[in-house]
Amino acid sequence: MWSKIFLLGIGGFIGSNLRYWITIWFMSHFGTFMPYGTLAVNAIGSFILGFLTLYGTEVVDLDPSIRIFLGIGMMGALTTFSTFSFDTFAMIRESNYQLAFLNIGLNVVIGLCAVWAGFVLAKALA
Repeated sequence: MWSKIFLLGIGGFIGSNLRYWITIWFMSHFGTFMPYGTLAVNAIGSFILGFLTLYGTEVVDLDPSIRIFLGIGMMGALTTFSTFSFDTFAMIRESNYQLAFLNIGLNVVIGLCAVWAGFVLAKALA
């Protein structure tokens, strides 16, 4: 039990730090017109989770501890659905409906494509 709590905590610590620094990097390079950092971490997290899920179950027998650490801890803290929801709601409150729907569409489509790409890479390594 305590080892799982530790793995989740360390994974969450790393994932939340990655989320912060990736978001800062994207804001400094692409500006704040849209929440590009949120989009980026959702795509990156979706890709890694897609890859990890398929690779760890169909290609190799990944230790459950690694799945807890990476999949639940790191990716749970890295991906930001609540931030995505808040960013989108803020756009709607500012009557920026087109940007809000663009944000929704991009996050959903890019997230699904990233999961698919993770699966494709895992299959290629099989």
